[in-house]
Amino acid sequence: MGKVIMYATVSVDGFIAKDNDEVGPLFDWMSSGDVPLEENGQIKVTQTSYDYVRPYWDEIGVTIAGRHLFDMTNGWDGKPPADIDHVVVVTHRPQPAGWDPQAPFHFVNGIEAAMAKAQELAGDRTVEVAAGNVGGQMLAAGLVDEVAMDVAPVVLGTGKRYFGALNAIHLLEDPHVVIQGTRVLHLRYRVRH
Repeated sequence: MGKVIMYATVSVDGFIAKDNDEVGPLFDWMSSGDVPLEENGQIKVTQTSYDYVRPYWDEIGVTIAGRHLFDMTNGWDGKPPADIDHVVVVTHRPQPAGWDPQAPFHFVNGIEAAMAKAQELAGDRTVEVAAGNVGGQMLAAGLVDEVAMDVAPVVLGTGKRYFGALNAIHLLEDPHVVIQGTRVLHLRYRVRH
């Protein structure tokens, strides 16, 4: 089995979006350079960020996301983001009416079932868990190996928290990745088990 990494871009005060889901300048770093991060060239970062992010994206086999993120992105129009093979959606609701059954999206009820499905699909590749409520639940359940953050130099003041509604102490190791990019600080921490 591959690693399980909880990930998101986050403000310095710990938010991944405002209460209304607006992200403001959180993703300015994704237009701060001239190196295309994807083939379509829409995201352009500095060489430093590219050298960190592209290999990370390439190791991801499956992303686990909550239904809110899925709905907010319109299911990425049936194509997983960042050329990832599969998306497992944690939801208590069925897939949307008219959803293409061939799209590599899997709708699963509960975090344990979502993790089992994701690990089955990912094999020895990384399972990425989107930060927020689902990520916080998975961290609390002991299902996360690492916490990865792209910290943007932005204070949102209020909003949706990186760790969701998590309200318990969880210890992380010292960061094993600290990379300063333009308008971003890339950090990764192993979770103490």
